[in-house]
Amino acid sequence: MTLSLASPSIAILVANGFDENHITAVQRAMTKEKLTYKMIAPEQGLVNGWQDSTWGHYFTVDESISTAMGSDYDLLVLVGGERGVAKLKANLHTRRIINHFLEAGKPLAAIGAGVDLLTVSAKSAGLSVAASPEILEALTAAQMVVCEEALCVDGSVLTAKGAALEEWLSALMNQVAQAAAQKNEDEAEAA
Repeated sequence: MTLSLASPSIAILVANGFDENHITAVQRAMTKEKLTYKMIAPEQGLVNGWQDSTWGHYFTVDESISTAMGSDYDLLVLVGGERGVAKLKANLHTRRIINHFLEAGKPLAAIGAGVDLLTVSAKSAGLSVAASPEILEALTAAQMVVCEEALCVDGSVLTAKGAALEEWLSALMNQVAQAAAQKNEDEAEAA
């Protein structure tokens, strides 16, 4: 699917304890398509993944969550990992960034526990989402509608249960292609 259009700017929001399997799958898919992305985190320098039942590898943080602006990005990726999600939910900058994407109708893709991050924004009320059973209560309390399917698309928001990684990656790459087409269209109109 290699994109011939201008590559959209992609932000991946993480914190120590993110699901390392999700990140490496996203990185592989984006590298294959020659896409660039930035890892945004509350931690400085490096962020540590969670692999199965233990700490995993360190990944480079490209930008601090405190200085990251949603308006600088065309697409936002939220991965699972209960530890990382809990840290991000406690960070007010997470709400600011997610609010921007939901308000602007920009593509946002979340998987596994990462779907729970949508609860920080009141703008997520009414969204249809796919989610794992562990976070259903939080999602319904935030007035979201939980889909039965493993993958759900509601407007520009793509969500998936953690086990639907390959299906979600394929849909994510389609979102990237659409974001690239929109970016090229916007640049052509501005010229």
